Amino acid sequence: MRDINKTDLEIPDFALVVLIGSTGSGKSTFAARHFLPTEIVSSDRCRELVCDDETNQDVSADAFELMRDIIGKRLKHRKLAVVDATNVRAADRKAWIELARRWHALPVAIVLDPGVDVCVARNAKRPDRPFGAGVAQRMTMEIRKGLGGLQREGFRQVWKLGSEASIDAANVSRQPLWTDKRHDAGPFDIIGDVHGCAEELQVLLGKLGYSLTWSEHRGERSVVVSPPEGRKAVFVGDLVDRGPNTPDVLRIAMSMVAAGTAYCVQGNHERKLGRWLEGRKVVIAHGLQQTIDQLETQDRGLKEALPAFLDSLRSHVWLDGGRLAVAHAGLKEDMVGRGSGAVREFALYGETTGEIDEFGLPVRADWAAAYRGKTAVIYGHTPMLSAEWVNNTLCIDTGCVFGGKLTALRWPEHELVEVPAIRTWSEPVRPLGPSNRGKSAQADADGVLDIQDVSGRRWIETELKGRIVVAEENASAALEVMSRFAVAPQWLVYLPPTMSPSETSGHAGWLERPEEAFAYFRERGVAEIVCEEKHMGSRAIVALCRTVQAARSRFGVSGDERGAIWTRTGRSFLSDNAMTEGLLDRLRASVDAAGLWEELQTDWLLLDAE
Repeated sequence: MRDINKTDLEIPDFALVVLIGSTGSGKSTFAARHFLPTEIVSSDRCRELVCDDETNQDVSADAFELMRDIIGKRLKHRKLAVVDATNVRAADRKAWIELARRWHALPVAIVLDPGVDVCVARNAKRPDRPFGAGVAQRMTMEIRKGLGGLQREGFRQVWKLGSEASIDAANVSRQPLWTDKRHDAGPFDIIGDVHGCAEELQVLLGKLGYSLTWSEHRGERSVVVSPPEGRKAVFVGDLVDRGPNTPDVLRIAMSMVAAGTAYCVQGNHERKLGRWLEGRKVVIAHGLQQTIDQLETQDRGLKEALPAFLDSLRSHVWLDGGRLAVAHAGLKEDMVGRGSGAVREFALYGETTGEIDEFGLPVRADWAAAYRGKTAVIYGHTPMLSAEWVNNTLCIDTGCVFGGKLTALRWPEHELVEVPAIRTWSEPVRPLGPSNRGKSAQADADGVLDIQDVSGRRWIETELKGRIVVAEENASAALEVMSRFAVAPQWLVYLPPTMSPSETSGHAGWLERPEEAFAYFRERGVAEIVCEEKHMGSRAIVALCRTVQAARSRFGVSGDERGAIWTRTGRSFLSDNAMTEGLLDRLRASVDAAGLWEELQTDWLLLDAE
């Protein structure tokens, strides 16, 4: 619990603030002084909304249900909320703690105790509060009795203002969560799981433009890392274990974090090492013994600084105005930029199905397939053969310690930079390999349509026209037509726009004439146009792939097709499959003969034709 005499209250800027105090303690006045009207949810106000009478205790159940709904919506949208009610009993407070946990908000208790006499005197001046002195006395006694257990109930911060003077002198300030670094716009170089591969890390940093200077003084080995101008590194965790040189990896990361040129989030291997250093009982496995052995021979400076460094690591870091989040094992959309035990556990370990695979390892749930967030989530933890984007998420653990690669993502450039492992330092329990039968990771995730992605009222952000609203009835009609008549949706990467006609001609007997078209371009500053005779035809879009594998990899189709031809509405251009295949074969032969595959360095083409 915070100092009873402290009047400077520093609370998280995203929290559920629960005011606790007897009737007459000044909760509403305190809330109005320190919080926005939109942040305060009052039980009295909700009673009034329900029945036009804020003192009617008969509607309290409905009023508190309304309070929970309003507060839940605020927390869902990551907005601070303040509960203005007496909250005397632990049972009353439990509902708010559970709601805070549901939305990964930090529950904060502020206890107002100006004294029984003050509460009684205030109530006596309020004709709508005909309480005797016994009510305030009982409430105050119960609050004081439960004060010591508030943190055990689940409150992350407990502040007590124990006098009328301290309540009046209080100042409430807000601090960003430790994970909230949205003010830092980068640019960043996000580095995947290193696992003790110090030499590969140094090569990768050099490839990214960083320079390292090693030195030794009185037996203490140290390094200074100079980044390219303005750039910072971000380590996704799992710096330690399995590899040949965990100490130097730690020296590099610790030096950069201390210098302010890097962020580092906690991986599950760092957590386990930290617990071992604290003397806790842990299972020595998965490369921890190598780290222990390597640290035993190191200088005292590293070993003394290591516990504090490990303890400072956070679950994730939220960057670049909210556009980027980095967590060791990933984050669900409703966890980004929030704080709770559930967020930390997910960021460390991800999500599992509860099943065990043939290698004796937990089966991981594919949370990325369901991710729809605007924040790009970059993570590691699960080694992959290659880094691939899925629904605005990217796993950059490419198994360096297992003989794969060490990968970095340059942000905001979205450029992947990789260096190969020098050798296989540790044999993986589960072999690294593709599970998507040659399809891209995104295509594999898109194998089954999620109706939530296309149903209801939708908004589409476009480059030229801004936000376009698709009405629910239009979305439903389009889904009906596309599901019944269109080619496989994986092919439909492009539907051509319809050319806008010129204005109706002013000449009698003419629908359209060139004068109106010329005037249109002239008004928009176009000084020269090229005219071409129009040949009426039907618009056709052709996806042409060199091989079946190219079609599967680029478009995510499952069959043996090597292309498709469709109209501007997504329907098959030709009703005869044999004719379609014949035309595709002729086009493919022409591309082969022209050497376009080699010239364009591609194995697929998209043609807009008429």
